[in-house]
Amino acid sequence: MPPKPRERRNNQSSQSKEPKETTEKVVFINRCAKVVKGGRRFSFSALIVSGDQKGKVGVGFGKANEVSEAIRKATDNSKKRMVKIAVHENTIPHEVIGEFGGGRVLLRPASPGTGVIAGGGVRAVIEAVGIRDVLAKSLGSSNHANVVHATIAALTQLRLKEDVFRLRGKTIRVKPVVAQPVVAEPVAA
Repeated sequence: MPPKPRERRNNQSSQSKEPKETTEKVVFINRCAKVVKGGRRFSFSALIVSGDQKGKVGVGFGKANEVSEAIRKATDNSKKRMVKIAVHENTIPHEVIGEFGGGRVLLRPASPGTGVIAGGGVRAVIEAVGIRDVLAKSLGSSNHANVVHATIAALTQLRLKEDVFRLRGKTIRVKPVVAQPVVAEPVAA
């Protein structure tokens, strides 16, 4: 029996939305205990960062009674909430500070070969985007969720020089390279 047209349409839309070859990183898993008459009842929450390492990243949060289910929910949530980030030659175009809640994150561009100088949630987000050289410092809260969201807020503020020029209606002028004529000097004998 062939599938109904509605089912076929839903299958096609779900396949096109999910990006291919994403990497997921578990930033934090929290265990919560509820004391009931029979003992303790545990529930879990997971904070996941996923990205395609080509300039797209998303963060997701999931809760469930088992760790694997919480991770699955968070992964689905992070893939739905992916945003595009401006990357310039494996680093970021300019310095930026991102804020979210009590979290503040400073990101600075670094020269090639520096690597990712960051820790915890900031490192997970930056590696998921595909940035290879950056300097980062967490200035505010150490709450994992706020740090990750502050990092994404900082990355979404980034703009490439070409985009800013286009918005202002300017053109980038490239100076032509003129070859200097070579003049032979007399040799003293």
